[in-house]
Amino acid sequence: MTPTDSTAIDHAHPAELPATYWQAARRGASGHCPRCGGGELFRKWLKPVDRCRACGQDWTLARADDIPAYIAIFATGHLLAPLMIMLILDFDMSSWAASAIIIPLATAMVLLGLQPTKGAVIALQWWLGMLGFKRERPDTSPISDRK
Repeated sequence: MTPTDSTAIDHAHPAELPATYWQAARRGASGHCPRCGGGELFRKWLKPVDRCRACGQDWTLARADDIPAYIAIFATGHLLAPLMIMLILDFDMSSWAASAIIIPLATAMVLLGLQPTKGAVIALQWWLGMLGFKRERPDTSPISDRK
């Protein structure tokens, strides 16, 4: 394999597993491998890579389906509801004028929120060992194999 091959695995740097789900979710939401944080998680906007080029994790098992869209729409609605109320009640803006502001803003927020949300959902699936993922957690117990 050549170094430019997207399937080449970097064995020089072993995977540093995240200590918590939130660390894995942060990695996934930023578009990086939730397992190691070293490789990219997406090869296209919402299409995960087959394997992480840094740690070799197989991401073909990830099935986020519609959950990222539901979460992005839910968050957008809750963030824009106060703005809609403020525009219409406080600024006496017509419904048409408020819609001219809210609809493009809502569309942009949902589209920009989809990939980070999908990355966090994929991180959750990996963290919990769902859908065939191997459940990997760093040993955080203070006492290991003591009798």
